[in-house]
Amino acid sequence: MYEIAVILTDSNRKILWVNRDFECITGYDLGDVIGKTPGSVLQGPRTEPDAVARIREGLAREEPFKETLINYRKNGEAYECRLVIHPIHNSKKELVNYLAFEVDGSKVKNENRLSLLNLKNRYRTSSLRGIDEVHLFDRIKRTMVEDKIFLDPDLTLRKLSIRLDTNTKYLSQVINHHGGCNFLSFINSYRIEEVKKRLMAGEFYQQTFFGIAQHCGFKNKSTFYKVFRDGTGLTPKAYADQLMAESKVRREE
Repeated sequence: MYEIAVILTDSNRKILWVNRDFECITGYDLGDVIGKTPGSVLQGPRTEPDAVARIREGLAREEPFKETLINYRKNGEAYECRLVIHPIHNSKKELVNYLAFEVDGSKVKNENRLSLLNLKNRYRTSSLRGIDEVHLFDRIKRTMVEDKIFLDPDLTLRKLSIRLDTNTKYLSQVINHHGGCNFLSFINSYRIEEVKKRLMAGEFYQQTFFGIAQHCGFKNKSTFYKVFRDGTGLTPKAYADQLMAESKVRREE
């Protein structure tokens, strides 16, 4: 699953909140950036002036727009940033916030699969409800990463909704909108990442591939093999063989 940075600013473009993926992509946490404009933090020597000018024009129009430019991580490394910015208006149609979604362009193969980078979603994102969705999705991802609830083979939408104090319909909508997939595919993506970590740690020497998968939340063998191949393009054995070959090359260097 791709990391999608989310930035919420006030109407003066001062940062109020960023999500966990923002920290992962840029290296900055909320304490580093709160009260600052995104450009003052992320732009640098190679940032294109034309792109910056287009962003300013888009913000002034108070309409959703897309842009691509060079940004910089906290460690000084430049990266291609693809972003969508939505103005947020209240019931009186007054501008109250800007909401930006950003990805590292070098890691995104097919931008069209990311619904949050599609301007057609403005009807949901360009509203105060859109901010609520962003916060809930961040809570969902934090729960996955910090508590690893995907390891529960009996995890259901209802279980997760109770844990997050929301309803199943809204939770499903948020996962579909922000994750670009259904609940089961979303959960299985975390399970596959956990399997890959365990394969990298060499656990396949001690147990079968499906044995590892069971420890990661999978209950059905055929489902595991299909999901793994869909996610990596390889069977578990081929993936493990590739890891061993890469490890051998590193040892010989």
